[in-house]
Amino acid sequence: MPHISTIAIVDDDQAIREALDDLVLSCGYQSLLFANAEEFLAYKDRASVDCMLLDVSMPGLSGIELQAELNKTAPRPPIIFMTSYRDDRTRSAALDGGAFAVLGKPVDIKHLLACLESALQPQT
Repeated sequence: MPHISTIAIVDDDQAIREALDDLVLSCGYQSLLFANAEEFLAYKDRASVDCMLLDVSMPGLSGIELQAELNKTAPRPPIIFMTSYRDDRTRSAALDGGAFAVLGKPVDIKHLLACLESALQPQT
């Protein structure tokens, strides 16, 4: 039975979580939904996550702060950030922390899917 990739969606906006959930499921992936960074950190089976779709700005820990926490342990899944803050500082912080991609909101669905497919490719 082939492996079905699991995508964690971490965003405080319920409508965005649900829309991304629908998109991820329509592409044949599994999804896990989290309303904030703390919920994701409390999830016991984080090792099952193959990729993350992560909002930058959330109450509590930001997406950048969550990335820093995840960087303290290995392995960490590829992270695709989504943000309405299109400033160079936010983008640089995410990429310097090892983000796979940083996408502006509203997210271009074709670009997001291309990034997701690339992030899920086996690393050689």
